[in-house]
Amino acid sequence: MKVLVDLCVVPIGVGVSLSPYIAACEKVLTEAGLKTSLHSYGTNIEGEWDDVFAAVKKCHEVVHEMGAPRITTTIKLGTRTDRSQSMEDKVRSVKDKL
Repeated sequence: MKVLVDLCVVPIGVGVSLSPYIAACEKVLTEAGLKTSLHSYGTNIEGEWDDVFAAVKKCHEVVHEMGAPRITTTIKLGTRTDRSQSMEDKVRSVKDKL
């Protein structure tokens, strides 16, 4: 099943700068072959359910290996069965109405 996910991974106990950890997660998502769109408070991901959640698990593993003792993650997701819809389709639909 195809899923669109908004992922926000926050390492805890590693100081103020989180960009090295976020960059590591972005590499995991890219290496998994997933379509992504980085934004200021997370990453949108498009892909098959099992592939996306395997990559989310790998992000946690990598961030822990980098020394983060705790991680809090927020995930918003959506699936559709009536038609296929990409991240760009969703944004375009709103922009067309502006």
